[in-house]
Amino acid sequence: MSNPATPPAVGVLDERAPLTFPPGFLWGAATAAYQIEGAAAEGGRTPSIWDTFSHTEGRTVAGHTGDVACDHYHRVGDDVRLMAELGLKSYRFSVSWPRVQPGGSGPVNAEGLDFYQRLVDDLLANGIEPWLTLYHWDLPQELEDAGGWPARDTAARFAEYAQLMANALGDRVKYWTTLNEPWCSAFLGYGSGVHAPGRTDGAASVQAGHHLMLGHGLAVQALRATLPQAQLGVTVNLYPVTPASDAPGDVDAARRIDGLANRFFLDPMLRGQYPDDLVADLAKVTDFGHVRDGDLAVISTPMDLVGVNYYSRHVVAAPVPGEQPERYWRAPTNWPGSEDVRFVTRGVPVTDMDWEIDAPGLVETLRRVHEEYTDLPLYVTENGSAFVDAVIDGQVDDVERLAYFDAHLRAAHEAISAGVPLQGYFAWSLLDNFEWAWGYTKRFGMIYVDYDSQTRIPKSSARWYAEVIRRNGLAAQ
Repeated sequence: MSNPATPPAVGVLDERAPLTFPPGFLWGAATAAYQIEGAAAEGGRTPSIWDTFSHTEGRTVAGHTGDVACDHYHRVGDDVRLMAELGLKSYRFSVSWPRVQPGGSGPVNAEGLDFYQRLVDDLLANGIEPWLTLYHWDLPQELEDAGGWPARDTAARFAEYAQLMANALGDRVKYWTTLNEPWCSAFLGYGSGVHAPGRTDGAASVQAGHHLMLGHGLAVQALRATLPQAQLGVTVNLYPVTPASDAPGDVDAARRIDGLANRFFLDPMLRGQYPDDLVADLAKVTDFGHVRDGDLAVISTPMDLVGVNYYSRHVVAAPVPGEQPERYWRAPTNWPGSEDVRFVTRGVPVTDMDWEIDAPGLVETLRRVHEEYTDLPLYVTENGSAFVDAVIDGQVDDVERLAYFDAHLRAAHEAISAGVPLQGYFAWSLLDNFEWAWGYTKRFGMIYVDYDSQTRIPKSSARWYAEVIRRNGLAAQ
């Protein structure tokens, strides 16, 4: 596979005409608790839905689990040193809900909370801004047993958890995001079942999406009351959706998938309403009876920022009568009410996840959020790529990943030049890690992890990114 861009030499930026980012641009990297921490049964932590799911036969590749992962729980000091060596200005991490509040209710678990207090203190001591995500998919199993996100009460429990964390870390953490990628939690977890908890119920997935957003709104209210100076937001995974042709059926297919992928979350949180066409599309799935008076006002509680996770583009086509849609990596059951839409491939370069590489789509996505929805500051809270990495003579020369980052950072700069208030970028991911249902078979990290020895090896992309941060810019092409 050819590279989508020719990267500059590792560690070298052309000083003749750099693309400079705004002063104070927040350069970071991101991780998630279940993907890196390990210590799944230590320090009072109880199971999450991902513990249960990964320990269920056939749910993950080769039966891989997050029991050990990157052993970050025991190696946190060393990992923060690596962040400092890269020059990170910020580190986006998630808190394991069942580690700090076992079972999802009751008092805080002091031993679990101590881990995050030490992490935050160590970050600050190294000049790295903590960016805390409250929920990155690890719902306490007891709450799933009580109904999970399709149950309204889970939103209330989430707000209580947010309050606990605000009380514990609010004096040191400025940036807070409530949810990471609620689309995945709702539609992969409860629609297609390819993610935890593995349920397959279209109506439940829609209810889950609503209650995730309700929990977000309640959490923002709780955080705002306790931390009036904090920067509060949410992270959504967004995709430009393109019809395969100008044919009316393809255009309508794009409208339908855009509704489920993007507008399902953007419109309630930023406009206080569900799109009428989306409600009509979902009429055969749900009557939206789970939406109560006042919910949308809570869901649209004002925020301070919006995080955008960007990886690829969706290209879709109209159904073909009598033909099953191509499953690709996007299972039809991820799209309730639009299961017959076809996702098509274009023959362009892809990552090891089989996701098409489309850096211009980042510009398109950021401009849309800014121009159609909000003037709030935007942050790219995840962007990255999986490729097959090899350790040769103790080094990992990941030229494809480096090229991916380079192309997408140029896209980010283009968006800023077009007037988008983009204020930061977080590479996904700091470390190779447990890649959910793919287990340890896909590597996204800038730092290579040998899962047997837990040795860390900064890849070429890490050294290049460190230089980008140091210069606050890119070489001109």
